[in-house]
Amino acid sequence: MSDNKSVNVRLRRVGLAFGDHAVLRNIDLDIEPGEFFAFLGPSGSGKSTLLRLIAGFGPMPTGQVFIGEENVAQLPPWRRNVGMVFQNYALWPHMTVFRNVAFGLEERRLPASEVRERTDAALEVVGLRELADRRPSQLSGGQQQRVALARTIVIEPRVLLLDEPLSNLDANLRIHMRREIRELQRRLGITTIFVTHDQDEANTIADRMAVLNDGILQQVGSPMSLYDNPANRFVANFLGTANLLDGKVERDEAQATFRAGCGLQIPLQHDAKAASHATAMFRPHHVSIADPGQESRPDIVSFEGRVRHREFLGNLFRYAIDCGGQDILVDDGHQVGRRSYEIDDAVSVTLDPVQVRILSN
Repeated sequence: MSDNKSVNVRLRRVGLAFGDHAVLRNIDLDIEPGEFFAFLGPSGSGKSTLLRLIAGFGPMPTGQVFIGEENVAQLPPWRRNVGMVFQNYALWPHMTVFRNVAFGLEERRLPASEVRERTDAALEVVGLRELADRRPSQLSGGQQQRVALARTIVIEPRVLLLDEPLSNLDANLRIHMRREIRELQRRLGITTIFVTHDQDEANTIADRMAVLNDGILQQVGSPMSLYDNPANRFVANFLGTANLLDGKVERDEAQATFRAGCGLQIPLQHDAKAASHATAMFRPHHVSIADPGQESRPDIVSFEGRVRHREFLGNLFRYAIDCGGQDILVDDGHQVGRRSYEIDDAVSVTLDPVQVRILSN
């Protein structure tokens, strides 16, 4: 296959509404050339709508959509030169694998020799050349997905769009296929946008991602930066499990302190402004649990509590510890022979303030 010159994708004040209902609200976003980018959010957040808008499907939006230096917002899909893989793969059941992949090239009236050469190359890229004469019904789910990928990349699109392509696969195959897709994207160097509601998929496959909710862009960044430094309560909760304590930030000349409504006080390790309403966020694995009366370092926050609930998750126990009427979740790694705690056990809990983030909303 010929080399793909990577392009960027830029959205400027993109909006879409159906009557009085706003589906997308003033989206501004820059996706870099050759980047693997993910749209992440719950059902109804607008992520698939935004992907289809870039492809040119659906109602005309407001704002600008740039692919490279060209504003394509008013162009039909066939003039944008993007490739899209749908959730259900949309393969022709009566055509062979080869014909499914070659279809887009044949529609472009390319010479037969070029169609065969490019189709063979695309099937080689996804490892299906030996299955060229089979029909989709004779393939596994993973193989069908690779046919859909080959059919898309064979037309050499400027941008590859993937709309939840792994959702129909079982858990183990999803893990395998997301690795294959990531490796394929790296080899081709093509700018790729991937839609998912699964945070694990986004975390493992994306260079950067955008979290959407209710048609609003909540935060953009690398998976690690968003997980460690969420912009708000929604992002904190959507990207994994979070402890969220309501309270206030007080400060004097030397120190800022978060005071939670449950009575817990956390000395902050960063420059935080005084605020009468704030939220402290930390993850369950940032908290440690031990027998009561355990001594801790002076720079570590500690309190005594009781186990209100516990879940065995295989690799860990997740405890809910009562702290002045507020449940604090604690993840404690499980090993054979290691002590676990029962409901109503008294425990000592510790938290390193370095791990605490203050959210404004």
